[in-house]
Amino acid sequence: MKRLNWSILVAVLAFAPVPGLAETTTKDVSKKTGEAWDTVKSYTADKKKDAMAYGRKLVRETDHEIASLERKASKASGEAKAQFQSDVKELKVKRAEAAKKLDEMGKATGAAWDEAKNGFADAYKDLHDSYQKAVKKLK
Repeated sequence: MKRLNWSILVAVLAFAPVPGLAETTTKDVSKKTGEAWDTVKSYTADKKKDAMAYGRKLVRETDHEIASLERKASKASGEAKAQFQSDVKELKVKRAEAAKKLDEMGKATGAAWDEAKNGFADAYKDLHDSYQKAVKKLK
């Protein structure tokens, strides 16, 4: 099971913004985001340490994605630049929410574990879906 979780992590991280991102289909990205969401939700309380490490990696990777979008925004002009800046601002708010939920997950014990874990999974999915919408605007 642990090997499967790491395989999914590698698959999720494989779609980070790099040359050739345009070759990744929306369907592929949606599938990978869904797999990350399912993976986070599958962790049990006794695997909290693994879940936290996985969550931190997801958030860290999203930080890189947002930074990449910021660089692209800085090169744009006019309405496109304003739209990118707005998207980045929204992403940073959602990133902060995901980080908050990750922190709550780290503090959760017992009965609160499932709620905290699901809260992070949902916040991460919302963050990543928003990122994908912003990336689509680049095309």
